[in-house]
Amino acid sequence: MPAIAYPHIEITPQGVPLLPGTTIKVVEVVMDRLAHHWDADEIQRQHPHLGLAQIHSALAYYYDHQIEVDKDIDRRLRESDEAVAQVGNSALRAKVQRAKVERARRP
Repeated sequence: MPAIAYPHIEITPQGVPLLPGTTIKVVEVVMDRLAHHWDADEIQRQHPHLGLAQIHSALAYYYDHQIEVDKDIDRRLRESDEAVAQVGNSALRAKVQRAKVERARRP
């Protein structure tokens, strides 16, 4: 397949596709689409600093590089799970859990 240019995508020296002029990575737009089932209009409502062209370009990039981006999503989810497991039941987490239980008991 010939190289495709994405006018609203920039690849960093580390190989990370992002939306130029922002700190938003393509994978972050994609995760909004997959996790919340948001269409481009809803993604823009949630991130008003992004243009529809940027969002559509990010989604087009994803569909053209789905295997690669899905691997990145899997890696991010694993790292998140590992971080949560390492934190375990910290004092802050336990305090928040107790507050939730107490709130639930209130009439």
